Amino acid sequence: MEDLSNYRKSYEKSELLETNIPEDPINLFHRWFYETEEQSDIEEVNAMTVSTIGLDGFPKSRVVLLKKFNEEGFIFYTNYESEKGKAIEANPKLCLSFFWHSMERQVIIKGIAEKTTSSISDGYFDSRPDGSKLGAIVSNQSTVIESRNVLEEKLKELEQKFQGKEIPRPAFWGGFLVRPQEVEFWQGRPNRLHDRIRYQLQNDYSWKIERLSP
Repeated sequence: MEDLSNYRKSYEKSELLETNIPEDPINLFHRWFYETEEQSDIEEVNAMTVSTIGLDGFPKSRVVLLKKFNEEGFIFYTNYESEKGKAIEANPKLCLSFFWHSMERQVIIKGIAEKTTSSISDGYFDSRPDGSKLGAIVSNQSTVIESRNVLEEKLKELEQKFQGKEIPRPAFWGGFLVRPQEVEFWQGRPNRLHDRIRYQLQNDYSWKIERLSP
């Protein structure tokens, strides 16, 4: 067994206090997101872990790219017929998490997912490079295939089929909007006495703010 007991890091870069946070978690997320983009060496600040409860009853997490966020919530895109898509259809309660290690920050979002409108999915799909569009059509995401050659041969066929033509978004591919119900911000602090601030959505759509013990 590998002993990782001595893997330690002291967190000392910043603090998270009630005196300097907004009433809405989206505003704090916006601040942290762009501070991370400007002040860190993280290449994909929008990389997040999406955790769902699968049809087999097990939780599963995977990294997905956040593509938009606003006062409504957080949007990412996927194959609706994938393992992830089917899990969300069966249980739309999921968790998004961001770990920005160089900023010593983490954000955990509990929310409820719903499909975006066709116009939003179409708009993002149209903005993608042709290779990415074809990749979305080629892959029956999460299904078993015999070899990589299956994908490459199908891609060649589609490249010929759509050469010089517009590539339409397939109906099985689109976005999910995650409407947050709870957002927790974690800021690393010395001696493991980290700052944890939790926002919980109330019935009147205001946010209850509480400090959690680290």
